[in-house]
Amino acid sequence: MKNLKLAACAMLALAVGTTAAAAATKEIAVIVKTSNSNYWQNVQKGATAALAGKPDFKLNFQGPATEAAIADQVNMVENAVTRKVAAIVLAPSDPDALVPAIMKAWEARIPVVIIDSRVSDGGKKYYQSFLSTDNEAAGEQSAKALIEKIGTTGKIAVMSYVAGSGSEVARVGGFKRYIEKNSKLQIVGTYYSQSQMATALNQSMDVLTSNPDLKGMFGANEPTAVGMGRALVQSGKAGKVVGVGFDGNEDLRDFVKKGTLHATAVQNSYSMGSQGVATALDIIAGKKVAPFINTGVVIVTRKNVDTPEAKNVMY
Repeated sequence: MKNLKLAACAMLALAVGTTAAAAATKEIAVIVKTSNSNYWQNVQKGATAALAGKPDFKLNFQGPATEAAIADQVNMVENAVTRKVAAIVLAPSDPDALVPAIMKAWEARIPVVIIDSRVSDGGKKYYQSFLSTDNEAAGEQSAKALIEKIGTTGKIAVMSYVAGSGSEVARVGGFKRYIEKNSKLQIVGTYYSQSQMATALNQSMDVLTSNPDLKGMFGANEPTAVGMGRALVQSGKAGKVVGVGFDGNEDLRDFVKKGTLHATAVQNSYSMGSQGVATALDIIAGKKVAPFINTGVVIVTRKNVDTPEAKNVMY
C-alpha cells in the first residue's frame, strides 16, 4: 500500500510538473497580411526555423484570407494581446488601421516587431524594431531594370496591389519617381488588384488590349506579377511587352527563365520571418535591437536566375 501511495504521489508530481512546463511555454504571434500566398508562407518557414531548439516558445502563425481583409488582421492582433502572448511579429496591411491594435500591445507591455510594411508615424513609439526591404529603393531598382530594357520613351503600366498599404506606397512611389526623374516614359495607369491574381490577370489583359503600343509593365507584388505574367502569355505579348515583376515564387522564376518577364525584384521573405522572430526573442531577453533592419532585394534576370544569390531568395 505504501508503495502504491508513493507511486501515486510521483505521478501527481509529474503531472503538475508537466502542466507547469506547458503553462511556461511562451507564444510568439506572427501575423501577416494573408496566409494564402507563397511569399507569406516563406515568412512562416523562416519564423519556424528561428524557434528551432527553443522549447520554451511556440509559434502561432496567422493571416487573413486576403490582404484587403484589414479588419480581420486588426482582430488577430487584438486577440493576441488578449491572450497575453510573449511577442507579436506583424506585417501590417494598412499603415493606419493597425496603430490602435499595436498601441494595445504596447500598453500590455507586449513587444512588437514590424516586418515588410511600415505603420504610420503615429505608431512608431508602439513597436521596437522594423524589418523590411527598403521598398522605395526596391521600386527604384525595378524602374531602372525596366528602363535599361525598353529605353526612356513610350508607354508603361503599373499593376499594383492594395492602395495605401505601407509597402505599396513606398514601392510604387519609388518606381514612379525614378521613371519620372530618369525618363520620358508615360504611365498610362495604376491598377490595384487587391493582391488577387485573377484580378491582376483581367486588369493586365484589359491594359494590353486598350494599349496596343504598350512597351512595359510593372507588377508590384507576387500575385499581381503572376497575373500580369499570365496575361502576357495569353495575349501573345510575352517577350514583346517587357514585364518586371516583384517577389520570387516558382511561377515568377519560370517566367524569368522563359523570358515572359525581363526581371523580378525578390525580397528575402524567409529572412523577414527568421530575423523578425529572432529580434522578438532578443527583446524578450532584454537585449538592445536596431530600430530598422534592411532585409534587402535581388533583381533576378535570366542571367542570374540560377546563381546561388538568386536561389537563396526565391521560394
